[in-house]
Amino acid sequence: MEATKPQPINWFPSYHKEDKIPLGTLVINKLLHESFQKKFIEVDAPPFEVLKNNEVSGTYLFINDEIGFDEVELDSILNWVHKGNNIFISANYLGDKLLDTLKVKTSTVVNVEKIGTEPLVKLVNKKFATPQPFHIKKDLPVRYFSEIDTLRQTVLGVSGGLIDSIKIKKPRKNFLKMTHGKGQLFLHLQPEVFSNFFILSNKNAQHTAQVLSYINNNNNLYWDNYYKSGKPLDVSPLRVLLKNKYFKWAYYFVLIGVLLFIIFEGKRKQRSIPIVKPLQNKSYEYTRTIAGMYLEKKEYKLIAEKQIKLFMEYIRTRLQLNPQTMDKVLLNKIAERSGNSFKTTEALFNFIEQIQRENTISKANLQKLYHDINDFKKKTDGKS
Repeated sequence: MEATKPQPINWFPSYHKEDKIPLGTLVINKLLHESFQKKFIEVDAPPFEVLKNNEVSGTYLFINDEIGFDEVELDSILNWVHKGNNIFISANYLGDKLLDTLKVKTSTVVNVEKIGTEPLVKLVNKKFATPQPFHIKKDLPVRYFSEIDTLRQTVLGVSGGLIDSIKIKKPRKNFLKMTHGKGQLFLHLQPEVFSNFFILSNKNAQHTAQVLSYINNNNNLYWDNYYKSGKPLDVSPLRVLLKNKYFKWAYYFVLIGVLLFIIFEGKRKQRSIPIVKPLQNKSYEYTRTIAGMYLEKKEYKLIAEKQIKLFMEYIRTRLQLNPQTMDKVLLNKIAERSGNSFKTTEALFNFIEQIQRENTISKANLQKLYHDINDFKKKTDGKS
């Protein structure tokens, strides 16, 4: 039941292009690739390395739950924007260095009227007006800009938490545009609008398209694969060797040499495995030795008692009768169950009683007792 039950939905905020989970970006990545075609460029390296190339120009798109640039990288990005390029960042949590540099602060919406927050989002441009805001039907944080630089920054979108109707009662700024030199920088605080879950729900793809229309300027669009919570990480200690072509082939040749050494060296020095005989059951030999010792000492009475004891146990287990008190009724049952005649049975037990009364017995009587008991058992077991 555990193996066949439906797996729970994975709500991890991955935002990776190959993830089909609700908060993956497989859908938007494919749509942008189809729309921009050759101008859609995916980038796996850190922005600091990418922007060293002077030929890189256009719009750099960052989508993740959290984006945090260090000081050197942020300076590189802002210099790139100053030259006439665009940066679009959509994340719930922006690094302190970025917020301080742009003189903005962020906070989270708290609804006292309702437990949990389901985001409502819309754009303020009248060209994108819709009867109702777009609803993200999941308990997610609603982040907004609590402080902005109104002289340099323009509000493009607002958000709020669902309370009792699909209406933003207290709009909060969640989408900003600011000019920096010859370029523009866009900050967006609800990355879920680019997720598979949002785009494939109702007509929400309309809102995603409207948000991205601000950067649809027929220039190259660089899709960031580096700042992604769900990106695959290479944690192998061999990654340094395997990234270098010469180190990689040297490593492969070492492995091949070790393998050949094991094959040929192991074959040359292989030794035969000795056959270990299993332990034998010595019970028969032991019993035979003990019996021989009794015979050598002429302890015929002791041997007879052992035979009688084993025979009585045979009566109890084989015939399911208790021979403790012997009478004609019991003798008759023993005869019937064993298949022997009453006369033979009575004679055997009378002989046993005679041996038990005597202090010593002869070797002939011991042999007679053995043969009589043996014949009785053969008749019982159907061997005669």
